[in-house]
Amino acid sequence: MLLFCPTCSNMLRISKVPPGDPTVEESVGQNRFECLTCPYHFVINKRFFERKEIKRKDVEDILGGKGAWDNVDQTEVQCPNEKCRNDKAYWYQLQIRSADEPMTAFYKCTKCAKEWRE
Repeated sequence: MLLFCPTCSNMLRISKVPPGDPTVEESVGQNRFECLTCPYHFVINKRFFERKEIKRKDVEDILGGKGAWDNVDQTEVQCPNEKCRNDKAYWYQLQIRSADEPMTAFYKCTKCAKEWRE
């Protein structure tokens, strides 16, 4: 768990309360959160935990997202699916490698919706 100082926003460190400080004399030996750049400290006198639920992102297409196949052109190319063999597909091109490499063409069959690239 990572906490930050409320006054200067630096990371807090966990340390023991040292003896000889009259402001926290009753807490000597206990753990505390302390800031290394300002005088802020917080004595931990009970069990301290924090639970956060992490929201996962929705699974989308790798490139383009939900609207990747909206407003794309059609071309005559044969579907690689053995059962379909349709001769029309949607297609678009993207530059996914360096500039000296050719563009990659992505296809999606109009009949069975199989996707492939060349």
